[in-house]
Formats: sequence, C-alpha cells, structure tokens
Amino acid sequence: QVQLVESGGGLVQPGGSLRLSCAASGSRFSIDLMGWYRQAPGKQRELVARIWNSGITNYASSVKGRFTISRDNAKTTVYLQMNTLKPEDTAVYYCNARSRAIEYWGQGTQVTVSS
Repeated sequence: QVQLVESGGGLVQPGGSLRLSCAASGSRFSIDLMGWYRQAPGKQRELVARIWNSGITNYASSVKGRFTISRDNAKTTVYLQMNTLKPEDTAVYYCNARSRAIEYWGQGTQVTVSS
C-alpha cells in the first residue's frame, strides 16, 4: 500500500506560479513511477507530467516548457513547479504513483488560475 498526500494548490493570477508537492508513504520504495494528473470540471482526467525511476520525464504538450516535474533524492516526494499559469490550467491536480503495477492516487488539490 502506498499513501499519497498532496499540498501546494491555491488561487493564483494568470502568469503566476505555484509548486505542488506529493509525499509518498507506506510501500514507497517499490514505486517506479510518479506523476501528476489533473481534471477540470466536465473533462476527463489527463496526464500532466510524470517521472520514472530512471529520471526520464514526460509532459503533456499543453504544459511543456511551463511546468517542471522533479523529485527528492529519496524518490519519495515529487514536485510540480508550474510557471506562467493560464486560466485553462484550472483543475484539481492529483498525484499518482505506481507500485508493483498498482496505481495509487492522492486526494487531489485545487489549482485555480484567475484574475
């Protein structure tokens, strides 16, 4: 079992920045992939960014160049630095982790980009 706790969401003006954090506990040493997804009202949940144990990262085209995913040396906390935020980035952001082919989700954190 893996537990994920997210933090860092909030309200920000267009063009601003936010940093999300996700801390994993439980069977965290078996995690091979961590990432961030988001779900806007009326839309499906979509991948934002993910980072493999190898360090390879993947980004949605809509956030490439603006968002950066990273993790700590222990590989148990993953971060999402979000810059140049746009109103269309407004969504609930969910942390995701894969451990032994099982996916785990955090509770979600709201990000609202509005003036």
